[in-house]
Amino acid sequence: MTAAEIRVVLADDHPMVRNGLHQLLSMDERIVVVGMAGTGAEAVEQVLEHGPDVVLMDLQMPDTDGVTATRLLQDQAPAAQVVILTSFSDRERIVAALEAGAIGYLLKDAEPEELLAGVHAAVRGESPLHPRAAREMLSARDRGRRNRQQAADALTPREWEILALVRDGLANKQIARRLAISERTVKAHLTSAFHRIGVMDRTQAALWAERQGGD
Repeated sequence: MTAAEIRVVLADDHPMVRNGLHQLLSMDERIVVVGMAGTGAEAVEQVLEHGPDVVLMDLQMPDTDGVTATRLLQDQAPAAQVVILTSFSDRERIVAALEAGAIGYLLKDAEPEELLAGVHAAVRGESPLHPRAAREMLSARDRGRRNRQQAADALTPREWEILALVRDGLANKQIARRLAISERTVKAHLTSAFHRIGVMDRTQAALWAERQGGD
């Protein structure tokens, strides 16, 4: 083994897919497949045993799915870069995988050159994303911005004022004193504001206000 080699573990529940991927990756003289797994649990075992640079992880597998396996690897083997390789391109799965710790998200209909480039990109610490996955992420971001803007537009000036003070860490009693209103009135405004922006508590409200202030 040389320092230039990229060590890869393949995780997919279909043997034919695993073998096909193995053959494809073997076309690149720098890539060495050091382990293959048919379930998420096996993938974790293979990674802990072989210490690969990159894990190509399917999402839908028996025993332990790809998102759960990715989350386990994030805790137990954070040096391994997980790249999801799946047929699913819906926003929910993409977000779940990336939040679990995956560095990239590729689709099985990608060209061979795209997959090989994705493995190399992951080793460099980059995030290989299939164009459809990237579009979904951008759409989700835009929808989130629109929703936040709609919520912000629905707030009254007084609710904005109180949320800003919550963001600054003031308690209800301090806010009431600052604004020369009763503590009960502060609570009423907060209850209304929480409902408008879709949060459950002060911490979430403070984070929301912080994000709005940063947009």
